[in-house]
Amino acid sequence: MDNEERDNLRCQIPDSTAEGLAEWLHGRISNGHSSEAVYQERLSRLESDKECLILQVSVLTDQVEVQGEKIRDLDSCLEQHREKLNATEELLQQEHLNRSALETQKLELMTEVSSLKLKLSAVERDHRDSEGLYQEVTELRLRVTDTENERLQCERKLKAAKVSSTFSFAVVSSFTVLQQQHIIYTCRSTKRSHSSSFNLDEAEMEFRRGGVRATAGPRLGWSHEPKHQAVGVPFSQWSKEEVCVWLHEQGLGLYADQGQSWLKSGQTLLHASQHDLEKELGIRQPLHRKKLQLALQALGSEDDDLQGRLDHHWVTRWLDDIGLPQYKSNFDEARVDGRMLHYMSVDDLLSLKVGSVLHHLSIKRAIQVLRLNSFEPSCLRRRPSDENNITPAEISQWTNHRVMEWLRSVDLAEYAPNLRGSGVHGGLMVLEPRFNVESLALLLNIPPNKTLLRRHLATHFHLLIGSEAQRLKQDCLENPDYTVLTATAKVKPRRLSFGSFGSLRRKRQDDSDEYVCPMNVEMPKSSSFQRGVRVFEDNLDHLEQVQINTAYRTVF
Repeated sequence: MDNEERDNLRCQIPDSTAEGLAEWLHGRISNGHSSEAVYQERLSRLESDKECLILQVSVLTDQVEVQGEKIRDLDSCLEQHREKLNATEELLQQEHLNRSALETQKLELMTEVSSLKLKLSAVERDHRDSEGLYQEVTELRLRVTDTENERLQCERKLKAAKVSSTFSFAVVSSFTVLQQQHIIYTCRSTKRSHSSSFNLDEAEMEFRRGGVRATAGPRLGWSHEPKHQAVGVPFSQWSKEEVCVWLHEQGLGLYADQGQSWLKSGQTLLHASQHDLEKELGIRQPLHRKKLQLALQALGSEDDDLQGRLDHHWVTRWLDDIGLPQYKSNFDEARVDGRMLHYMSVDDLLSLKVGSVLHHLSIKRAIQVLRLNSFEPSCLRRRPSDENNITPAEISQWTNHRVMEWLRSVDLAEYAPNLRGSGVHGGLMVLEPRFNVESLALLLNIPPNKTLLRRHLATHFHLLIGSEAQRLKQDCLENPDYTVLTATAKVKPRRLSFGSFGSLRRKRQDDSDEYVCPMNVEMPKSSSFQRGVRVFEDNLDHLEQVQINTAYRTVF
């Protein structure tokens, strides 16, 4: 518009309206400038975001390529592992086949072992029969020797009293008859050793109470009184025949037969070394050498040989009494007697396959009971007796069977059979501080949740053993090193280090600590034990005096 038109238009519009329009137009122009700035800012921001996105896309593209390479590597590794898995499965199948073949071989070997065991049992049975026959022949020889001695005494008496010749002829003829009977009996025994039948009319059977029992281990033999030859003569002056008879009495007759050419007299054995016993007599069993040495020491000692009254047959029956019949075969093969029990060491028990701590303690306290009763053969109590005012000393003499009878008397009969083969006897219950009611409950297999039953057992157990034994058990229980005595704990054999070989000789000179039942073991302080020992010693002195008087009358 030119100026005239603009002026004409303004004249037509009021001033207020023109001012309002000018203001409005001015505001629109300013708003247009601001929105343009906002749009410019947004555009710049979008361009920066675009650049960032492009950068991120490039980074992600690189990462995708790297991950693709990793995936390809993992696919190749997976393929290799699959190949290895297939190879391993093939090896496993081969191992299964080999195992099945080995199991088949194992079954075949077990079948062969069973057949060999049957053959071995048959051979052992024949050996035992021959050994028993040999002992019978030895006894017959001893009887013939005794009869000959009696004949000589009779001849001396006949010569002194000038008795008629007819009577002496009768004595000689009776001795001849005895010799003929001995020869006939020996011949009969030698046919019987090769036959499978047994005729009762051909042998002299002697039955006694408590004889051969069908228990675990070997058949129990009889204990015979020793019949030493050359009474009053030192062992060094004994003849070869007398020494051989003595070895048979000790249960070592096998070595006497082997050393016939080496044995000359008793002096030979007295001066024999360990090497001589092993080389000349063939005694390779260490316990047999120990048995022989202890027997020789007892012959040369002036003290009373109380342990010598218990031979290896008695010890085999003694294992039944203390509840350890599973070791009878090992003890019987080692010919363990009373002397060996008295000097039994931990290593000896381990060599006899006794590895349980509980069984070691059972044998220890059983040996202590024998010492308290001066190794009296009939000191153990196997049957119930008058239980009024029973003392701990009498309870310590209870056998395993007697303990089971006590359990039946206190209404625990269903758990009593669990003590078979456990080694629990009266001496272990009274004299061993580590053996308490908890150990007894574990051996009886009484569950821990049966608290009333365990409390019932504890009440009767404490009443039985007495206050003194209970105090010792409580003191042991409060010891911080105390562990519950179980049937699974094993004795760890002593290991000698290289530095201890130099002092080995010194340790052997004083090996009292190695005894199963040490010589200085603490004896019970109860008056019942002391009274029992004194009464038995008085009876023993009386018995010895009677034997001396009898021997004196026999000689004079």
